[in-house]
Amino acid sequence: MSDFDPGDVRLPGGHFIGGSPVAGGQSDIEVNRPSDGLLLGAVPDGDADLVDRAVQNAHQALQDSGWDRRPPRERARILRRWADLIDEHSLTLGRLEAVSSTRPIHDCIRHEVPFTAEAIRFFAECADKYSGDLLPTRGGSLGLLAPEPYGVVGAITPWNFPLSMASWKCGPALAAGNAVVLKPSELTPFSTLYLAELAIQAGLPAGVLNIVNGYGASTGSALVRHPLVRKVSFTGSTATGAVVMSEAAHHGMKPATLELGGKSPQLVFEDAGDIREVAGRIAKGFTSNAGQACVAGTRLIVQRRIAAALVEAVAEEVAELRPGLTWQAATRYAPLINGRQADKVHEAVQASIAAGARALTGGGFFEGTGGGFFYRPTILTEIDANTPAVRDEIFGPVLTVQVFDDEDEGIALAGHPVYGLAAGVHTQDLGRALRATRALAAGTVWVNRYGRTHDFIVPTGGFNGSGVGKDLGRQAFEANLRHKSVLIDFD
Repeated sequence: MSDFDPGDVRLPGGHFIGGSPVAGGQSDIEVNRPSDGLLLGAVPDGDADLVDRAVQNAHQALQDSGWDRRPPRERARILRRWADLIDEHSLTLGRLEAVSSTRPIHDCIRHEVPFTAEAIRFFAECADKYSGDLLPTRGGSLGLLAPEPYGVVGAITPWNFPLSMASWKCGPALAAGNAVVLKPSELTPFSTLYLAELAIQAGLPAGVLNIVNGYGASTGSALVRHPLVRKVSFTGSTATGAVVMSEAAHHGMKPATLELGGKSPQLVFEDAGDIREVAGRIAKGFTSNAGQACVAGTRLIVQRRIAAALVEAVAEEVAELRPGLTWQAATRYAPLINGRQADKVHEAVQASIAAGARALTGGGFFEGTGGGFFYRPTILTEIDANTPAVRDEIFGPVLTVQVFDDEDEGIALAGHPVYGLAAGVHTQDLGRALRATRALAAGTVWVNRYGRTHDFIVPTGGFNGSGVGKDLGRQAFEANLRHKSVLIDFD
């Protein structure tokens, strides 16, 4: 892996409908590079007519290709070929991801692209591993519960992990026999367009996967509301998720899988083990992708006896981080996606300081980075539950610190009135870990680690304001099937 020139990257253009790029839309959306703020390229802003064209095409492609009726193993073979092509084109995909997103090329090649390919392989193997049920009914009859695909699934992905989020949406929906119309974020559209090109090369019937570019409030809304879209899958903010859920309910009563915001705690007990090792987990949990992850562990809740030593160790860990351009192989610390997000992060930090918090580290931007949006890892102490940085999802590299004395107090502090996406528990006491895991209102709890692995069997999804339903795992595949009850009299 080496540095590359962003000017040498070929950008896919247009939308992707019926197996090929197409133009269309009222205007173009400019896409800027987060590393330096310069213009990268543009994609067309798809309007309602363009969305209708993509959905109608997907609906017709299902009928013409019989994708939903093909033997499950055949669908699986095509998806596995797609995954193989993703691996073969990892350099192209990685560069497209790195140049337009916040993901450094090192992370794209080592993590993002392999994760995407493996996720699709996992769901490919689900295709013939799930069946209906034979139901106990009265004598002289046969009861069946038959699973079947919804038809056209509308998917909307965020800008923070464009490739892997696309695999979360497309993998289970396609393996279950659905067609997909996907709207990527207007900030990071290019790697997803190339991903769709590879799907066609793998043998996916043209039109079974269509990509429509545009803004969420217009293009995304038109996709959710379209009458031929029978199911919706969305990853993004809690506020937008509420709009998606409402529109899905008012335009067809279609089910929606929603993976939304988080304000996840890292609960550290005094018996957590080696302070340096724990500090590394905590630091990575809130600085990976510069904190631009819904599961970011941004609330450190630590037992008093080790609090000072742990916070000092975390501060030393993040002091080593240096910003760099995403197309440089040595870069490990990401920029914020754009100026708007940078302003949001800084305003939240300053509001917290004005409310009485103290910035132990950070509190502002790195200097000398050109036009990029690089925010210093920030640790805030002397805070309470009403501090903005504790209460609100910031989506940046900001860690708050709260101290507790006993187990019950720590678990209580770990709760949040709105969010319940993820949590970390750090302790060597198995009983304590299990008690905390049971008590925490979070869709995912990691013990003595923080962050996902390639164990795709483990689903992800939040409680409360952090979402409805699951991505990954068998649950994500099952969520792309509806069930038909059949009762047959034979006497």
